[in-house]
Amino acid sequence: MIRNSLLIPTINRLLTRQFHNAPITLGSNKLQHVVEQQLQEIREAGTYKHERIITTQQKSIIKVKESDQGVINFCANNYLGLSNRQELIDAAKKTLDTHGFGLSSVRFICGTQDIHKELEKNLAQFHQTQDTILFPSCFDANAGIFETILTAEDAVISDSLNHASIIDGIRLCKAKRLRYNHLDMNDLESKLKEAKDSRIRLIATDGVFSMDGDIAPLDKIVELAEKYDANIFVDDCHATGFIGATGRGTPEYFNVTDKIDIVNSTLGKALGGATGGYTTGHQWVVDLLRQRARPYLFSNSVAPSVVGASLQALKLIEHDTSLRDTLMRNTTMFRKGMKQAGFTISGHDDCPIAPVMIGDARIAATFADEMLKMGIYVISFSYPVVPKGQARIRVQLSAAHTQEQVQKTIDAFIKVGKQTNLLK
Repeated sequence: MIRNSLLIPTINRLLTRQFHNAPITLGSNKLQHVVEQQLQEIREAGTYKHERIITTQQKSIIKVKESDQGVINFCANNYLGLSNRQELIDAAKKTLDTHGFGLSSVRFICGTQDIHKELEKNLAQFHQTQDTILFPSCFDANAGIFETILTAEDAVISDSLNHASIIDGIRLCKAKRLRYNHLDMNDLESKLKEAKDSRIRLIATDGVFSMDGDIAPLDKIVELAEKYDANIFVDDCHATGFIGATGRGTPEYFNVTDKIDIVNSTLGKALGGATGGYTTGHQWVVDLLRQRARPYLFSNSVAPSVVGASLQALKLIEHDTSLRDTLMRNTTMFRKGMKQAGFTISGHDDCPIAPVMIGDARIAATFADEMLKMGIYVISFSYPVVPKGQARIRVQLSAAHTQEQVQKTIDAFIKVGKQTNLLK
């Protein structure tokens, strides 16, 4: 075996001379060929994603390298405007001084600090559950839950438009997998009947669907779960902090908090927008996750500064209802104004995720670029993030937006809509 990489060029030169100057290389370029072919197909389909570079904090007006001016940001999960809130920044700095930068370990070895336990306790109190367990992200929480609690004797019944992390988490478990049509309670009931011989039947749904702005009808799901002796899992990432009378998410919105077995959510959206996720629910669920959930057992602890800032975020949410009120005002204003202008806006009227349906992927991408020229930062979404032919501009409202900014964005949409012949 040749171990010295310096010999490879010499051998190639010798082989080239021997075979009539035909270039020969060691190894294979098949992987490169296949990958580059896929990339070209993505470009030709008009769905290649370019990351815009932000040079400021995450807030209502940001600066990006593609624009000389400040642009109004309408594509962040910063629902309550806490991503650059000074109280959270101060709490993070203070925690850096008291608890350090990182734990350099997983939780069960030497990665659990007092503030991790405090945050888990406070999250459980906020969600009105028995206990909470932190994960590096909600993607990890979703990767850990299904494999831990379900076996081949069980069945998981999932909404067809559930988030990719739920889908991937379900793939990791050995349970029977059934999908019901999006928000279709009749189809859900038929799938529950189909899984009648399973030991456990777990209904899995997003609380709020991030690409569509839909809110899952948890009240009806609870009725079916009780009828067919099933359990309920809800991913509430795009609801925690602002959906429901006090921001406690979709279970509170439908007044079924005590009927939901497991809620997974995130610290990375309304609760400050940093990173970290969690599972909250029954004590026995959390206890088993601490013993067997692989993303928990084999991933470093959430950084102390994030924990400190998240504790502060919870205090703000529980004591300052004006943030949620402002968000709901902005949501209503945008949705109403856009519909009056003639746009198709999908999702629930109470949801600050307001997808502006475009259809064609190329037009959607062009639309977003033209909006940036007008000082509005939005992103187009197309296949495979959303189904083919359903490209959209996903607008996300925030409590940080002013009414003037919301109106400016509506006006910009109308102007670009006429330029692209979406509006007459």
